[in-house]
Amino acid sequence: MDSRQRHENVEVETRNVEERNDNSMVASTFIKYAAYLIIFFGLLYFLINYVFPMF
Repeated sequence: MDSRQRHENVEVETRNVEERNDNSMVASTFIKYAAYLIIFFGLLYFLINYVFPMF
């Protein structure tokens, strides 16, 4: 009975975690990295088609 009383007096802390998802921030980040990829592949295309054939 003594252990049962101890368990009844225990307070349980609950935490509500809310994720903040700003869609405009996600979209702008996607656009930024998509631009990086386009520039990267454009540079690769230029190197392969114009610079490497010179060697």
